[in-house]
Amino acid sequence: MIYLNGKFMPIEEACVPVLDRGFIFGDGIYEVIPVYSRNPFRLAEHLNRLQHSLDGIRLKNPFSDTDWKNLLEQVIAKNEGEDQYLYLHITRGVAKRDHAFPANVPPTVFIMSNPLLPPPAELLVSGASAITATDNRWIRCDVKAISLLPNVLLRQLAVDVHAIETILIRDGFLTEGAASNIFVVKDKMLLAPPKSHLMLPGITYDVVLELAATNRIAHEVREISETEIRTADEILLTSSTKEIMPITFLDNNSVGSGKPGAMFTQLHTLYQQYKATHMRGNISGTEVL
Repeated sequence: MIYLNGKFMPIEEACVPVLDRGFIFGDGIYEVIPVYSRNPFRLAEHLNRLQHSLDGIRLKNPFSDTDWKNLLEQVIAKNEGEDQYLYLHITRGVAKRDHAFPANVPPTVFIMSNPLLPPPAELLVSGASAITATDNRWIRCDVKAISLLPNVLLRQLAVDVHAIETILIRDGFLTEGAASNIFVVKDKMLLAPPKSHLMLPGITYDVVLELAATNRIAHEVREISETEIRTADEILLTSSTKEIMPITFLDNNSVGSGKPGAMFTQLHTLYQQYKATHMRGNISGTEVL
């Protein structure tokens, strides 16, 4: 079951008018929230990012955080599976085709749930391949906009060569992946590119840095050069649905030993422990929006 503009229905029955500005202009934003044991993961942080994206396109949030929480809980309950991921999609609504914002038009709000599958075990053991490409997207990558054609084209470059991701480089420095955040490990130091308008502020990115700080793992947030990417001891990919994954080949060259490294193993273990603790907190009602 999905939610569309105040109603729950099977996805096969959902329709959006062709003049919806999301269809015509890509005028909207989205958010993806993982759900473990029927509890949204880091919901407050995801809703904060949702608000940031709405502010970025000057679109009023249709719901309060409490309303979002209640609505998302209903979507979760109406779908099967203990682990799901929620996709939220908000557009500026239906109006005559005109670039200018329409007045007094209600937004289109769409929510669906899909099964959340863990990353393939073999990739956690052997690692995955990635390629690099020039980051040619717009300069408001911090807004989670539905107009994702540049990301689609960049990600397809990886799919074409059976790689898992395209790592993006702008003006000689790492930004992120086409659909992920990227960390580099060099000389036992975890390196993360700084948040800016050139990358999406990842929720899993934040968790990894929090875990590094809490567990006294040497880390630094700074610009990472292309040379440092290509000579890294380890490269880690993070996202809400892929969690933490090791990249062991980059542009057909091995990363470090060509196998998942010690930093990945430690952070992956810590992340799984954090997830379990976080979900217990949600179930017991200790997390408050």
